[in-house]
Amino acid sequence: MRAPAMLRWAAAGLALLALLAPTPAAAFYLPGVAPTDFAKEDELLVKVNKLTSIKTQLPYTYYSLPFCKPNTIVDSAENLGEVLRGDRIENSPYVFQMREPKMCQIICKITVTEKEAKELKEKIEDEYRVNMVLDNLPLVVPVQRPDRNTVAYQGGYHVGVKGQYAGSKDEKHFIHNHLSFSVKFHKDEDSELSRIVGFEVKPYSIKHQYDGNWNDANTRLSTCDPHNSKFVINSETPQEVEVGKDIVFTYDVRFEESEIKWASRWDTYLLMSDDQIHWFSIVNSLMIVLFLSGMVAMIMMRTLYRDISRYNQLETQEEAQEETGWKLVHGDVFRPPVNSDLLCVFVGTGVQFFGMLLVTMIFAVLGFLSPSNRGGLMTAMLLVWVLMGLIAGYSSSRLYKMFKGAEWKQITLRTAFLFPGIAFVIFFILNALIWGEKSSGAVPFTTMFALVLLWFGISVPLVFVGSYLGFKKPAMEPPVKTNKIPRQIPEQAWYMNPLFTILIGGILPFGAVFIELFFILTSIWLHQFYYIFGFLFLVFVILIITCAEITIVLCYFQLCSEDYNWWWRSYLTSGSSALYLFLYAGFYFWTKLQISKLVSGILYFGYMLLASFSFFVLTGTIGFCACFWFTRMIYSSVKID
Repeated sequence: MRAPAMLRWAAAGLALLALLAPTPAAAFYLPGVAPTDFAKEDELLVKVNKLTSIKTQLPYTYYSLPFCKPNTIVDSAENLGEVLRGDRIENSPYVFQMREPKMCQIICKITVTEKEAKELKEKIEDEYRVNMVLDNLPLVVPVQRPDRNTVAYQGGYHVGVKGQYAGSKDEKHFIHNHLSFSVKFHKDEDSELSRIVGFEVKPYSIKHQYDGNWNDANTRLSTCDPHNSKFVINSETPQEVEVGKDIVFTYDVRFEESEIKWASRWDTYLLMSDDQIHWFSIVNSLMIVLFLSGMVAMIMMRTLYRDISRYNQLETQEEAQEETGWKLVHGDVFRPPVNSDLLCVFVGTGVQFFGMLLVTMIFAVLGFLSPSNRGGLMTAMLLVWVLMGLIAGYSSSRLYKMFKGAEWKQITLRTAFLFPGIAFVIFFILNALIWGEKSSGAVPFTTMFALVLLWFGISVPLVFVGSYLGFKKPAMEPPVKTNKIPRQIPEQAWYMNPLFTILIGGILPFGAVFIELFFILTSIWLHQFYYIFGFLFLVFVILIITCAEITIVLCYFQLCSEDYNWWWRSYLTSGSSALYLFLYAGFYFWTKLQISKLVSGILYFGYMLLASFSFFVLTGTIGFCACFWFTRMIYSSVKID
């Protein structure tokens, strides 16, 4: 394919990207930039989101359960990240008026069928939570911490609870059918306009009673009647889920003025329950890694300086023949490795990952990807990944040409399809399992088609453009010539065994990130907010340093042992940290999660396998690039006869 044709494909792909991307208002909701002002009695529309459970990890739509429905259900426009997360935001029958309290508002009455009772009991058993949204703020339940005099906030309220009647040992299922909402607002003293800064709820289960026949418009409840000062303040007479029984859904709403400014309204949601441990662990990890990095760098610099000085002072042929160490293998150190094509593909994909993470983190640190923009982080990562296909093709083709490769189109195709293909197959299988469970987490066909379109319409052409540009440039020349006949590698000591050094090499990079990894896993699988991107960026920098240094050190020891097969070993040394990541994911599964269903377990380990494979490609590429720079630097510093 000629360059102009590829450029036309890339231009067409970028146009497609502009069409697929969400609107700027939905994609980049900057904190503190776009507040909504409400006058007194303005209508406030409460929207409902998915039902979630940390026990099953399978989200469901709100109206999959027999809750009260509005006359017409309207879906809100979701971006790509929201759809992939399983978010399904719809309107609800809950409608408030700004700063107008309401008590004992009846929404509807339902009669529970056998199928509905079964579904409700299953959701209560699996501890599903109902998620709602008001003015882009998620609904939270305030919970008093027993150990401190502070309040923690949990996202969404439970569908119901299990319990026993007094004097009975049989467990029953009770539904939360009365919601006591609290809307916090910050009022502008000059304009009398208000901005919403908090959305809380206290759920109750109450078996409502009423006199006479049911009439939606005029029925008065004896269990909740503001005219008789009868309010719901506890769940002493709960509403049991029974076939054929009626359930009356009601709500209260109170408005509370707050000193919290609109720009700070997300602070409550982002406070972590174990923030002190988090900060201490990050600082502790940083100090240890920096100390080790300083020691490694100092040892390497002093040892290398001594080696290079000694080699450059060898004047006679006899002295040169008696030399030992890494200079001996100068004629073989840049010999192309076995499966060099595959190495080029992995390096290109790793550079693509590195670019994606770097750009995404910069945007996140600057505040463009705040939690108020649901799905924004995932959308940004996907789009940046697609655009980084340019540098993936460029990197793989540059390395491929250095290895004297001639079939650049073949290496380009493998770069464009190997990792995305593996990821797509795993994702498709897991999505089929989710679809089989009738969960809203299943990605619709249209979204799947959009992902394939992003891949084939933008990523693949950009990989070809990058590969064409990289292959057109002159090949990188090694600093020393390669012998025609390979040198025999002497027998190695046990501690220089490839498997041993590779497994040892992954410990330090994993040790640099495993504390932060705990909080990332918690945010993903326990449905908590993660917004400490400044520290995440710092950990990313530490990861780069440790991957580079541990690979350089072990590569130096390997070359000193006259073993010149460093290409793949340098990649696998730092890449082996992915093995520890997957093992840690297993440890986290058994110690922190309550997943009991087989499908949910398969989903967890499937996604963690994909994450570990991605981590392998990223860390392996960092280690390889560092070792490649190191070998070129040391062999260009000595005189070779």
